[in-house]
Amino acid sequence: MRLHVADHPLVTHKLSVLRDRATPSPTFRELARELVTLLAYEATRNVRTVEVEVVTPVTTTTGLAIADPKPLVVPILRAGLGMLDGFVALVPTAEVGFLGMARNEETLQPTTYAERLPDDLTGRQCFVLDPMLATGGSLSAAIQFLVDRGASDVTAICLIAAPEGVAAVEKATAGLDVTVVVGALDEKLNEVGYIVPGLGDAGDRLYGTVG
Repeated sequence: MRLHVADHPLVTHKLSVLRDRATPSPTFRELARELVTLLAYEATRNVRTVEVEVVTPVTTTTGLAIADPKPLVVPILRAGLGMLDGFVALVPTAEVGFLGMARNEETLQPTTYAERLPDDLTGRQCFVLDPMLATGGSLSAAIQFLVDRGASDVTAICLIAAPEGVAAVEKATAGLDVTVVVGALDEKLNEVGYIVPGLGDAGDRLYGTVG
């Protein structure tokens, strides 16, 4: 597994505002979208391309186009849905699948409750969107779900991550072609599995359902 932690002042700035408990949901959603676009730029560095002929106003030259089959982007519901617009803003030709996963707050283990994905992912580059890499259980399960359908090249994009989650995904994906791109690597997990310092529950903050 390859880990890439974004090192850019704009990423750090936007994350700082996301972390602030006073940031309202509309601002949080917009900043998350912008941040995902920045992270997607790094995550798609090795997207597959083909050469194409381009006729400019001056001459003919050679350019690049995203190759077929097109990349598949898979937000993990529900919070990952808030990252989708930021990704497709950069890669509008990407196809979209959905994977619904929830964490059992007692066992901290993931359960899958819905999926809408192609049956055969052979030859597809897949990009998984999950705001928080905390325990790593949901992301590891999502990656394995894609691999079981034939995916051999999976990149995950997360806003923030805990070292424990990174280690868990690395262990679970040993031998697989997996890259994880994150906006920041935080300090640790607390006793209930939340990232510290973190930004709270990303789903609640995206959709305004904080209790």
